[in-house]
Amino acid sequence: MQKTSETAVESPNKRIKRDVKLRIGMLTAGGLAPCLSASVGYLISEFCDVSASSGREIEILLYKNGYKGLLLGDCTTLCANAAAKTQSLGLIESGGSPIGNSRVKLTNVKDCRQRGLCGENEIPLERAANELQKKNVSILITIGGDDTNLQAAEIAKYLKTNNIDLTVVGLPKTIDNDVMPIKQSLGCVTAAEQGALYFNNVVNEASASPRSLIIHEVMGRDCGFLTAYTAQIYRDKYLTKGKFFNELGFVKARKDVHAVYIPEQRINIHEEAQRLRKVMDEYDTVNMFISEGANVEQIVEEMRAAGETVPVDAFGHVKLDAVNPGQWFSKQFASKIGAEKVLVQKSGYFARSAAANAEDLQLISRCCKLAVECSLKGIAGCVGEDQMMGNELRAIEFNRIRGARPFDISTPWFKDMQTDIALTYFSTPDKTVLPPAQRERDY
Repeated sequence: MQKTSETAVESPNKRIKRDVKLRIGMLTAGGLAPCLSASVGYLISEFCDVSASSGREIEILLYKNGYKGLLLGDCTTLCANAAAKTQSLGLIESGGSPIGNSRVKLTNVKDCRQRGLCGENEIPLERAANELQKKNVSILITIGGDDTNLQAAEIAKYLKTNNIDLTVVGLPKTIDNDVMPIKQSLGCVTAAEQGALYFNNVVNEASASPRSLIIHEVMGRDCGFLTAYTAQIYRDKYLTKGKFFNELGFVKARKDVHAVYIPEQRINIHEEAQRLRKVMDEYDTVNMFISEGANVEQIVEEMRAAGETVPVDAFGHVKLDAVNPGQWFSKQFASKIGAEKVLVQKSGYFARSAAANAEDLQLISRCCKLAVECSLKGIAGCVGEDQMMGNELRAIEFNRIRGARPFDISTPWFKDMQTDIALTYFSTPDKTVLPPAQRERDY
């Protein structure tokens, strides 16, 4: 590999030596999604190709467990060469993250100090920036949601004040598909497909007990896309092609989706219970899809009114596993619809840990290729299809990136599915759209 001489970069405080060997930092953060391993694999492969074609020596610093590893300086250094490229291709077919994730917010100083990720007198953002500066990292690629990418942008901003250039390029990872203004985040289609597969097995539990209420809880704090699309795929892929035996009472309606509840719509529990009671009486089962964020505000209010503590994470988000929306819905409906057995099943960990499917791999590959090109040109941003720019694939400016985008309930396939469910199962549920102030942030 060709060696090059050293050059100097001026700083207002001190003179910093950098060799022209290109050092790239990379991390994955937040929850899992079916894109992390493939993204890391594609990125390593692309940088290996760049090194081979240019003759430039490239080192990739893979920080372990997201921002936790960055704060602790815990990383694995990989030379971008033919051997690394060969091994990287295996990651494309894997789920999870090969370098680990964690939920760490650099601007939450108190949390970082309590967890021992920085000293009592240290600022986490400064510590992260100093780590990158110390290791002469000139490009940082982050694979995560809006919080992950915006924190990386803050690191770059901090380094710039010290005349140290760091190009930050993000990739949008979230199965919720709620990053504004990105048309489709990486991994969300695979997660919906896996959730549908999961429910296709779970729905058969209705045959183990009469009058069963099966609640399928799907991930999605602020956005109902994943829940809605999981139901759509299940009905299209499994229900439509299913085999039934009407004379035995083994009819399609028993395995259908009878209700879909998402954060963007208000639920009239009383009227829905009346409707679903008829479904139970007719088919001996009720199958319900709910977003984990559906009716969370009401659940939290009830918990606080009862004097219960509502736990939050480092980002200030309510910990949904502690709130347990599935159990709340079961309490609201079980007695009202005459259920003798209630089964609450969560597909989130099953779905988000999967390897990316063909559709997601195509998008991941395109995004990673552009991410590498942008990083080498010094173009910062979060790479995705920009809805405000005709869905052009580009590095979207970080100041335009926002999370918690609500699902558009006027989407044709969703409207058609709701209409079909309502017409098939006796009545049209009263599901009014929540006022904008309650369901979305000011972008």
